[in-house]
Amino acid sequence: MKQGMLNWTRRGVLAAGTALGLALSMGPAAAQTPPGVLIVGQIAEPKALDPAAVTAVNDFRILMNVYDGLVRYKSGTLEVEPALAESWEISEDGTSYTFHLREGVTFHDGSAFDAEAVKFNFDRMLKEDHPFHDTGPFPLAFFFSSVEEVTVVDPLTVEFTLNAPYAPFLSNLAYPTGLIVSPSAVEEYGADYGRHPSGTGPFTFAEWESNTHVILNANADYWDGAPELETVVFRPITDANTRTAEMLAGGIDLMVEVPPVALSEFEGDDFSVVEQAGPHVWFLILNAKEGPFAEKAVRQAANYAVNKTALVENVLEGTADVAAGPTPPAFAWAYNESLEPYPYDPEKAKELLAEAGMEAPEVTFYVTEGGSGMLDPVAMGTAIQADLEAVGFDVTIETYEWNTFLGEVNPGLEGKADMAEMAWMTNDPDTLPYLALRTDAWPDKGGFNSGYYSNPEVDELLEKARISTSQDERASLYQEMQSIVQEDAPWVFVANWKQNAVTSSAVEDFALEPSFFLLLKDVVKN
Repeated sequence: MKQGMLNWTRRGVLAAGTALGLALSMGPAAAQTPPGVLIVGQIAEPKALDPAAVTAVNDFRILMNVYDGLVRYKSGTLEVEPALAESWEISEDGTSYTFHLREGVTFHDGSAFDAEAVKFNFDRMLKEDHPFHDTGPFPLAFFFSSVEEVTVVDPLTVEFTLNAPYAPFLSNLAYPTGLIVSPSAVEEYGADYGRHPSGTGPFTFAEWESNTHVILNANADYWDGAPELETVVFRPITDANTRTAEMLAGGIDLMVEVPPVALSEFEGDDFSVVEQAGPHVWFLILNAKEGPFAEKAVRQAANYAVNKTALVENVLEGTADVAAGPTPPAFAWAYNESLEPYPYDPEKAKELLAEAGMEAPEVTFYVTEGGSGMLDPVAMGTAIQADLEAVGFDVTIETYEWNTFLGEVNPGLEGKADMAEMAWMTNDPDTLPYLALRTDAWPDKGGFNSGYYSNPEVDELLEKARISTSQDERASLYQEMQSIVQEDAPWVFVANWKQNAVTSSAVEDFALEPSFFLLLKDVVKN
């Protein structure tokens, strides 16, 4: 990267940092960030810039602009289209995928993208004896657990052999875990690769200053056409009120996950509010292994006790819908429309607690200050605490910063907490239940079933659904799974979010994606 560009970008970052102060005297949107430089207000510091090593949409929003996968989601949809692979064939039995790669693509570090690079990426994730497997851990390698072998057919042809048909395979390749990193960069930086990313995407990595910014510059040689922007700056601003104030002041150009109570502040010509429904579910993980929620009746009581309609209408200002179960309705083909959300029924909750012999059960509740898709989590947590205490629970809240929160929750709640907030944004109806509801997805087995829910019938339905080549059969299996899970109540099913963002009037051609990713290649900043 040219030194002049980096210095100029830093001036833009510094200007953004002073914008809030300027606004106190000059009024909303008075400060102006430089043309061609888009400053994005992120909800948290990224954990790493290695797509195989992270799980949060907050990180994915950066990564999707640095890397490409073999395939990608077609704009505005969750349909798969070619990216680094120009085409592919699937064997009749659904166990072999052959990809024909795009010619002449290079990584940002100058090394060649080819079939060997593809093999390196998946072997690094999946093979414990790979020389760079220790650059992990790779928490979402689950996405590719069906891959038995990756074979280089020739420099521009690569074949994936699966151990069984796996319906979500292409969709998972389009997910950030399937993004292709530079083998040369991994070899150079090893375990520190996540601070020195190199992909093939529309923007190249320039700088990461912890808790301050990540800077990306345009890749003028991008295979799919150069970006309109010169530079993108991602600034972590954890506090939602501060993020809102910065947006009003003109210190940032684009803000994701606008607090619902702040949306009205962005009416008028100076800003544009963008909304997009997507496959999101906000829920409470319940510790089904120990403590009060080991009893199904108590888990059901919590679902009856929480006034989800009030949360959606009052706390979230109508930016979400009440959730009925574990699968978001955005997956229309797989969604069980016959399910009704647990109604708000505090008397029923009290009856269930009494039947379970629970008197003032003590509950430790993990809440986060903010994070990917977390929907005003402190206000939500406080309201949920009040609802639960109104029916007899004794709830103690413990609040954590997002990455610390994930470090507490993802390894499992055993011995630590009874309940935790959580949000997932997924690419396929298989993803969330497979990674967070199966018995084999307990944390000690490498999954995200942090509440230790276990139902063999659910396990069997999920295994059948992921190997079926019939979408109708998959839909039937997922719908049956949803009915069982709703009855078992391993979670409190709260809300399905309609994601939002706000841009300044200087930003053009921005759209939110159903995938919840932030794609900035075609955005213009005047």
